[in-house]
Formats: sequence, structure tokens, C-alpha cells
Amino acid sequence: MKLHITASMLMKYGGAVAVAIGLLSLWFMLTDSTFILARTWARYIAYLDRQLRFLFLPGSGKQIVTGQIGAGVAIIGLHLLLEIPYWYLFLALTIFAPSLYLWNLRRKRIEALELQIDGFILALANGLKTVPSAGAALQAIAPVLRDPTRQEVDRVIKEMRVGSTLEQGLMNMSARLGSRPLDAALSAVLIGIQVGGNLSAVLETTASTIREMNRLEGSVKTKTSEGRAQLWVLALFPFVLCFMFNWAQPGYFQPLQDSMVGYIVTTIAALFWMASLVVAHRILAVDI
Repeated sequence: MKLHITASMLMKYGGAVAVAIGLLSLWFMLTDSTFILARTWARYIAYLDRQLRFLFLPGSGKQIVTGQIGAGVAIIGLHLLLEIPYWYLFLALTIFAPSLYLWNLRRKRIEALELQIDGFILALANGLKTVPSAGAALQAIAPVLRDPTRQEVDRVIKEMRVGSTLEQGLMNMSARLGSRPLDAALSAVLIGIQVGGNLSAVLETTASTIREMNRLEGSVKTKTSEGRAQLWVLALFPFVLCFMFNWAQPGYFQPLQDSMVGYIVTTIAALFWMASLVVAHRILAVDI
């Protein structure tokens, strides 16, 4: 029985071997700190570790990167062997999906925490009515708080147990979260601690103000929901329209790709499209 080896088979399996050799070389480069790629690799892993710690999620950045590399190798191998269509889209998804997923979880966590700020400040004000110290009040109310506020308060309490002051712990919390409503609430707490006076009454007023701001923001989001939907239509409709025209009549947009005038018209249209998105986004970004 003779084995017939064609040129396409040589290219396919030769490409697989070349990819394996390239990945092996990439691995050696990533383990050598003298290469800029290795430093970028280390920064990416550190970024993933920070996101996981911020979200209180198990695992490590190295595990995520290992999974990404494994998925990327599997996608490339399947493409070389089975010729998967649009394989590069799956590869791009493998590269960017973990970062985007963690970023979305971070955004949702901060939004959930902002909705709990008024309850946290009010609970701290009630705690100050029973204990004289703000630190003791913070420890007293921690068990009754909801996540994610409870997790952040527990972190502040742990920092206090290892020698940090309450003021430093609250400032670290503010810097870690980067939320403007939380900054305003914690500023009221810090100023009240440093200046003195009836901190409980000040915090009750602050909680009432934050609650009213949340109500106004909810009202604004409700009023602008239709506008945001129209913004999504404005962003996606040109692509859908171009696809439908090209599907109904193949080559319909070919003149725009065969001449300098076509390139100029396409560029001008794209610039106007991007400008309309920027203007619409600024109109909808109502700041109360």
C-alpha cells in the first residue's frame, strides 16, 4: 500500500509543524526577561491578577493565560487540519475575551456598590450612635452589609488590623474603586473624622443626598433610554444596510473600492458617521 503525499498535505502538515516550532520559540522568549515581549507578558499577567483580586475571584492570571494559549493552539491546529472558516475571529475572541469579561465584571461591581452607598453611610451613621469610634462602628456594621460593600469594608478592616489607620484604609478603598459617588461619601466621612462634631448627623444628611442623586440618575436613564437605543441603531445600521445591499446585488459597492473618488467618499462618510456617534454620546451623557 503506497502513501500518496500531495502538495496540499505537505503544506498543511508542514504549516502545523511550523506553528509548533513558532510557539516553542515564543515560549522561550516569554521566559527570558531580556525580551520586551516577556515584560509585556508579565504586565498582562499582573493586570489579570489585580482584576481577580479586585473581584474576589479564585484563580490566577497565569492560569487564564495558560488557558488562552491552549485555546489559541487548539484553534490554529483545527484550522490547519479541518480548515475552519473564520478561525481568526475565534482566535481574536480567545485573546480579548478574558480582559473584556473581567472589565465588564468590574464595571458591574462598581455600579452595584454605588447603589449601596447610601445604605452603607446610613448604617455607619447609626453605628456611630452606639459606639464613639468610627473604626469600631465600621467593624460593627460590616456583618450586616451586603456584597460587594461588605467585601470592601472587610478589606478596610483587615488593613486596620495590620497597622493601617481608618483614614488610610478609606482612602485606599476610594483609590481602588475609582467611583465619584463613593469618593464624595468617603470624603464626608474623612472630613467628619478629622474635624469632629456630630458625625452621625452629617452622615445621615450625606446618605439622604446620595439617595436623591441615585433617584435623579435613575430618572435620567429612564428618560434617555430611547435615545441610547437610537444610538445603537445609528452605530450598527450602516453595516447592516451595506450587507443587505451587497447580498441583494453583489458588487453594488465595488465602484467605491476601485477609484480614488470612491475612497474619498467612503472616508468622508466614515468620518461623518463617527462624528455623529460622538455628538450623540455627548448629548446623552447627562451630568447631574
